[in-house]
Amino acid sequence: MAKVIHYYAHPGHRFSHANKAMWDAAQAVEGVTRVDLYANYPRHNINIDKEQKLLLDHDVIVFQFPIFWYSAPSLLKEWIDLTLEHGFAYGKDGDKLRGKWMMLAVTAAGPEDAYSEGGYQHFSLRTFLTPFEQTARLSKMRFAAPYVFHNALRADPGPHAAGFADLLSGLRDDRVDLEKAEAAECLYFDSIPSVLEGA
Repeated sequence: MAKVIHYYAHPGHRFSHANKAMWDAAQAVEGVTRVDLYANYPRHNINIDKEQKLLLDHDVIVFQFPIFWYSAPSLLKEWIDLTLEHGFAYGKDGDKLRGKWMMLAVTAAGPEDAYSEGGYQHFSLRTFLTPFEQTARLSKMRFAAPYVFHNALRADPGPHAAGFADLLSGLRDDRVDLEKAEAAECLYFDSIPSVLEGA
């Protein structure tokens, strides 16, 4: 079994529609370490040693967050800035995360067709997530396709949240074909079975 850690970052959790449903669904998945960054660090005083130890103790790192201004909420960005430091994640002797997997589970308010050259966002969603993919590469991690929920303010989050729970349990049980997940553009609740062995 893989050791999976699920980091959640949403500054307005109680007002969330989709991310709250995902977080709640994830609670039913046993054997996954969960970290609510805004609950643990309301004043952004991140315990770097503790977070680095958590990363060392896990094989798969999942970051769940809503897309805010084409990036992550500020606390997750700060967490990355501080935790993935020189000598740990990159640079001289910075190979502590080598071979681990990073995966994102993101929600976007806009519909899927908005994230295209002809859409009002002008770029694909993966383009906006490039900094995270390159962070994984610089840290010698593999980067699986993000699990995405579009139109998150209006669509029913139920199927997406259930798919997220399936994804987490699949990662835990080594049932996700990570090579296939790495090759995909994005994953959605209805494409999760395509990367789950035995689904």
